[in-house]
Amino acid sequence: QVQLVESGGGLVQAGGSLRLSCTASPRTGSADAMGWFRQAPGKEREFVAAINWAKVTYYRGSVEGRFTISRDNAKATVELQMNNLDPEDAAVYYCSASRFGSMRATPSRNAEAWRYWGQGTQVTVSS
Repeated sequence: QVQLVESGGGLVQAGGSLRLSCTASPRTGSADAMGWFRQAPGKEREFVAAINWAKVTYYRGSVEGRFTISRDNAKATVELQMNNLDPEDAAVYYCSASRFGSMRATPSRNAEAWRYWGQGTQVTVSS
């Protein structure tokens, strides 16, 4: 059983930046992708970004160019650098991990396809 622990959420003004971090324990397997999803009140959990073991990255369109996902396979960590935040980005952000077949497999953008989840960290963006 993999446990994911997030940190780094908080309150920021529109246009500001936050960096989310997530650590997996025990270390995720060699073919596990890691990702970030978010859920705003009254909305479904949605894909934000993902990175496979080969460090190929994937983003939802609305965050591309503003958010950057990265991982350190040796440390079993994944980070999400969020710049130029907009009030529409406010949500609880969840770290996730799962295996999608191989180190270079494309991770699913469907939350139901991911196996492991963190407890979530709140991101609030004031206008």
